[in-house]
Amino acid sequence: MPKNMPVRFTNEDAARKHLEKLQWPDGPICPHCGVIDRASAIKGGRNGLWFCNACRMQFTVTVGTIFERSKIPLHTWLYANHLLCSSKKGISSHQLSRMLGVTYKTAWFMSHRIREAMRPLKTDPLGGNGKIVEIDETYIGGKERNKHRSERSKVAGNWRTRATKEIAFALVERGGQVRSHHVPSVSAKNLRPILREQIDAATAVMSDTSGLELRWDFARHETVNHSIGEYVRGDAHTNTIEGYFSILKRGINGVYHHVSPQHLKRYLAEFDFRYNERSSLGITDDMRAETALMNARGKRLTYGSADKIRAI
Repeated sequence: MPKNMPVRFTNEDAARKHLEKLQWPDGPICPHCGVIDRASAIKGGRNGLWFCNACRMQFTVTVGTIFERSKIPLHTWLYANHLLCSSKKGISSHQLSRMLGVTYKTAWFMSHRIREAMRPLKTDPLGGNGKIVEIDETYIGGKERNKHRSERSKVAGNWRTRATKEIAFALVERGGQVRSHHVPSVSAKNLRPILREQIDAATAVMSDTSGLELRWDFARHETVNHSIGEYVRGDAHTNTIEGYFSILKRGINGVYHHVSPQHLKRYLAEFDFRYNERSSLGITDDMRAETALMNARGKRLTYGSADKIRAI
């Protein structure tokens, strides 16, 4: 590890105290019954072990979080969380493995747990009166011409086809947050429920010529036609969401190289989180990492089998 590393990244006891300070600002919270400040430290037990006087259960600050029952030292977890939160385009599991001194499989599983912590539990609708939300989709996957012949799409022999790509549909509020979704296809049936749930009805919506007619769902719907060279018309444009997609694509293509459909939603959550907690809003790397640690509460990932993980 680099010199002058904060002690919470090098000492497990310091890492535990840092997590307790974040998770329990008003005193220990029992993860079993939810009672606040009714716990006592167990004398003679391991550091950080508490006993709830309400439900008579033992717990630590990691119970009910992504760190529960992990054999990896807590300070290693906090360092991995900081690295993933502070890397604008992400950090590969191989790189994480080398920096943490753990196996690739361990680094891969850790990174997916941290991505789960980045996923928000509750979200309010985007936009509102006088606000603008841009919507668009992008396609994730390698070019057909770069694939093995047996894996190429059979659609007209055209390497540009999107038949074997995964679709990420995103909504960005100008000056605000982004929400990304992995969808099976670009159709009104798939997208309209997302739009109605995620965007306030009083919002002005901007998109390209996707074919979706949204003027009856929202206050205003403007489109720009990229195929004829139209990119900006007054306040109608999708430049904000295109900027977000550029970061997403740089990360997918340049860092991760391949993202399976099974886990694409977790990678989208990772890039959404860093965009929503971006430095232009005055958020530092430490603040972003602490937010992810706060979000780790109430979530957990376990081994579903030797080769896959599942969320519970």
